Amino acid sequence: MQEEIKQAQALYDTLIEFAVTYSFQLAGALVILLIGWWIAAKIGSVVENMMVGRNIDVTLSRFTGGASKLIVLGLVIIIALGNIGISVTPLIAAVGAVGLGAGLAIQGMLANYAAGFTIIITRPFVVGDTIQVCGVAGVVDKVMLPYTLLINEDNVSIQIPNKLIVGEILHNSAAQMLIELEIGVAYSSNIEQVTEVIAEAVKTVSGLSEDKAPAIGVDSFGDSSINFGVRVWADPNRHFEIRYAINAAIFAALQQAKVDIPFPQREVRML
Repeated sequence: MQEEIKQAQALYDTLIEFAVTYSFQLAGALVILLIGWWIAAKIGSVVENMMVGRNIDVTLSRFTGGASKLIVLGLVIIIALGNIGISVTPLIAAVGAVGLGAGLAIQGMLANYAAGFTIIITRPFVVGDTIQVCGVAGVVDKVMLPYTLLINEDNVSIQIPNKLIVGEILHNSAAQMLIELEIGVAYSSNIEQVTEVIAEAVKTVSGLSEDKAPAIGVDSFGDSSINFGVRVWADPNRHFEIRYAINAAIFAALQQAKVDIPFPQREVRML
């Protein structure tokens, strides 16, 4: 019993001595961390807002702001550790060794982060662009370091790992999407009349680009029809809605103009 009391007393004395010796250093380190965290957040926010205010891409602005915050926070942690007498040199060496082992174990994840960094720096697309890659298409909603998030017309979120984007064939139609249609009319039709009828029908559909005019003309000569091609730029969030509306408008206009849309035909001669 006496031995246990002596051990408890020794522990108590050690704790008191530690508190007296290092309490001010610990309190100072805590204050440094709190103030440093606040300053880092402010600096990151100021950098991001400054870049956005100068019309720099929002993705690059967020990345730069976040990187600035992390750099300042790293310096604050080093200062706080030095305040309590902890040398950061062995810690950095240990972190480096652990990082090497972790890097070998998570090569796939690191490849995504490296590809994300490449996308943010080179900016092959930005938030709001309509892209098609890896067999999927949608509007870019977020560009993160590990992945890129697309939103399609059905409001479905599509998450693509960035390593599958870098180095692949990428279609970027910016803020609009191309709609291509084909309509066949009889060979007896007047080409200029049909072109005008189709153009007037397309104008009645809302949601088309105001900057790019529709392209309408003879695309090919089929077995039973002259095939007209129609290319229009439209809101990607209404792609199918606009596509169906254009088809309906063109069909109604051709019927009203009495332009024949022939059935597939084949001439057979008996000898």
